[in-house]
Amino acid sequence: MAMLRAASKIFQPFSMAVRTAATQQVSVRDALNQAMHEEISRDPNVFLIGEEVAEYDGAYKVSKGLWKRHGDKRIVDTPITEMGFAGLAVGAAMAGLRPVCEFMTFNFSMQAIDQVINSAAKTHYMSAGKVPVPITFRGPNGASAGVAAQHSQDFSAWYASCPGLKVVSPYSSEDARGLLKSAIRDDNPVVVLENEIEYNSSHPLSEEAQSEDFLIPIGVAKIERAGNHVTMVAVSKSVGLALKAAEELANIGISAEVVNLRSIRPLDIDCIKRSVMKTHHLLTVETGWPMFGVGAEILAQICESEAFYYLDGPMERVTGADVPMPYAHCMESAALPQVENVLNTVSHMLGRKL
Repeated sequence: MAMLRAASKIFQPFSMAVRTAATQQVSVRDALNQAMHEEISRDPNVFLIGEEVAEYDGAYKVSKGLWKRHGDKRIVDTPITEMGFAGLAVGAAMAGLRPVCEFMTFNFSMQAIDQVINSAAKTHYMSAGKVPVPITFRGPNGASAGVAAQHSQDFSAWYASCPGLKVVSPYSSEDARGLLKSAIRDDNPVVVLENEIEYNSSHPLSEEAQSEDFLIPIGVAKIERAGNHVTMVAVSKSVGLALKAAEELANIGISAEVVNLRSIRPLDIDCIKRSVMKTHHLLTVETGWPMFGVGAEILAQICESEAFYYLDGPMERVTGADVPMPYAHCMESAALPQVENVLNTVSHMLGRKL
C-alpha cells in the first residue's frame, strides 16, 4: 500500500485538454482518460473498476488522475480476480449502473470469459428484453513488445463472433475518445479493444472531437485515405501500417484507399463494398491470426455481395503469423505484419513491380 501511495504522488493527474477552436495533438492515452472523466462526471451511474485503476493510476496510466478527481466509489480498485470483478460489474449493470470494466490486458479476460459471454452478452436476449446490460469492457489487446505468447493475443475475432456483444477497436485519438464515450452510453455490452503500443501515439483532435458530446457511432467505418487502385481495410494498430504502405505506394503511382474499420461488430460492410466497387481490389490488414479472423469474415461477406462482381482479381489478407507469439524480438517482428508485407501483397495483386 505504501508503494501505491508513493506511486500516486509521482504520477500527478492529467490536465484535461483546454477546449479551443484549434485542432490539438492528443495521445490515445489522454483521449481515453478524457472520455472516462467526462462520462463519469456526466452520469452518476458510471464508474470504473479493475486492477490498480485507482491509487496506482492504472497499469498503463490510462486512468491517471481519475481516483483523485472522483474518489473511491467511482474509481474502484479490485483484487487480482478477473472473474470476480467482471461478475460484480455485470451484476451492477443488470441493476442499472454503467460500469467500465478494465482488464489490465485482454489476455487476462480469459479468466472472466464466462461473465463476458454467458452473462453480459446473453442476458438481454434471455430475459426477453427486460434486463439490459450496459457495461463496457476495455483494455489493451493484441501484441505489445517482448511479452511472449500468453500476453500477445488478439481477441478481435473471438469476441466479435458472439451475438449480444458490440466490439470496437480504435486507431486514433479521435477514435478512442468518440468510441469509448459511445460504448459507455450504449445500453448493450461493448468490448473496447485498445492497443498498448498506440497509447503514446498522438493524433490531431478536431474542434468537433473536443466537445464533451462528441460520439462516434458504433458500426461506422472511416475512410482514412482516399484512393482508386486498391482498398486496404485495417483495424486498430494496423491502420497506421496501412497508411504508411499507402504513402510508399503513392510514390510509384499506386493510389490506395485505407478504410479504418473502427467497429468490428457491427461491421460496416457497406463502406467496404462501396470502396471495393470503386477500386476493384481488396486487401485486409490485421495483427491477429489468419484462421477465422476479421479479414476472413470481410472477404466472405464481399464474396456473398454484389461487390464481388466488381473485383478485378483475388482478394488478399495480410495477418499475423499462424503461430504462438515468439519472445525473441527478431522472431516477434517476423510474426507480425510489416509495411513490406503490405507492399509485396499489393504488388502481387496489381501485377506491379515495386
